[in-house]
Amino acid sequence: MTVLLVVAKAPLPGAVKTRLCPPASPLQAARIAAAALRDTIDAVRATPRVVPVLSCAGRLTDAEDAAGLVTALHGWTVLAQRGSDLGDRLANAYAEVAAAWPDRPVLQIGMDTPHLTAATLDAAARRLTVEDAVLGAAVDGGWWALGLRDPRHAELLRTVPMSTPATGRHTWAALADRGLRRALLPLVRDVDEWPDALAVAAEAPDGRFAAQVRAVRRALVPEGRG
Repeated sequence: MTVLLVVAKAPLPGAVKTRLCPPASPLQAARIAAAALRDTIDAVRATPRVVPVLSCAGRLTDAEDAAGLVTALHGWTVLAQRGSDLGDRLANAYAEVAAAWPDRPVLQIGMDTPHLTAATLDAAARRLTVEDAVLGAAVDGGWWALGLRDPRHAELLRTVPMSTPATGRHTWAALADRGLRRALLPLVRDVDEWPDALAVAAEAPDGRFAAQVRAVRRALVPEGRG
């Protein structure tokens, strides 16, 4: 079975989704982040034949919707993130998973794509059974998913510039430099700024994420914003 690794931050006001502020307040942004993580957990739980793992920065027990998150993660393995920057934290998370589940492929996603479905994740995991690596490019130039049949190759992430418009391109090239047989997954929008939040909420209107985005929009109506 594939390990489905979710890399996330605990949804604490002022620590997550700060680029949604304004129009959202830090508290509203944290609630949106918590809803995004809950929707992501639901999609992973509905995905067949995967081992669910969360690598988390920060304490979930201090987060918005702490009780709901802890309950939703029942049966998951939860790891604390380690590392000085995002590339290090990602590589370390892959290494921990590789040590705990030897010879298992790893498909890693984040918490910025609450509109992902179990069908999308299952298709990505299946693709990884015939490729060395799969990469899901994001609209902003980054990526929403990275799958490695041998997760030890995640060491390459330590040298890839993260959170730039060229992160996806650099990651794709780094996979090629390792001689890995690669495949692209569908292009997906992740949530960085408020227009992204609106677009993703419209794409998946029935989720917790969309409900929180609508709550912010309703709160802005008296000010003529939204």
